[in-house]
Amino acid sequence: MAGPHIKICGVSSPAALDATIAARASHVGFNFYPPSPRYASPLDVAALAARAAGRITRVGVFVDADDDFLAEHLGAGNLDAIQLHGSETPARTAQVKARFGLPVWKVIAVTTAEDIARAQAYQGAADFILFDAKTPKGALPGGMGLAFDWSLLAAYRGALPWGLAGGLSPANVAEAVDRTGAPLVDTSSGVESAPGVKDVDLIAAFCKAAGR
Repeated sequence: MAGPHIKICGVSSPAALDATIAARASHVGFNFYPPSPRYASPLDVAALAARAAGRITRVGVFVDADDDFLAEHLGAGNLDAIQLHGSETPARTAQVKARFGLPVWKVIAVTTAEDIARAQAYQGAADFILFDAKTPKGALPGGMGLAFDWSLLAAYRGALPWGLAGGLSPANVAEAVDRTGAPLVDTSSGVESAPGVKDVDLIAAFCKAAGR
């Protein structure tokens, strides 16, 4: 299939899930960070994950979660991968992978080339690196519509597969793919009409612009 893989993150309703699948996105993200407007409860995700089964790869998004929290939410969702979006170290990332036996994505917050280089430390611990924009101190760790300087990705020399997040929308995702060659693009706020409210038309437009 043409174009990069696409993850629509922070999906919390059946309509948004159906639109994500219809637009041929490859991955859907369920947000398990309670302070986020995109948070979905284990009960909600259990229903959504069942609806998505066999149709799209289901990723659970966590921020500095302990094992009990991970176990509760992963058990409810029957998910395909874990995304760690906090300050998890390589050691903690490897621990999560060993404990839960699922592929682990590690988000690297980017401002400088040094941040890109940090991804190297996760080789052997994570299965996938997602480069995202660093948010201001005290803000949510993602979903803020912020982008980083894509040219910094030229500094990445790691062996791990990777994706691009941060401020992507239907208006700029084609340029992002052209400039970076990103194998996967990830959006959340870029396909919303309000914080946490996915817009089915924007989901379709994003996936079309990305080349799906």
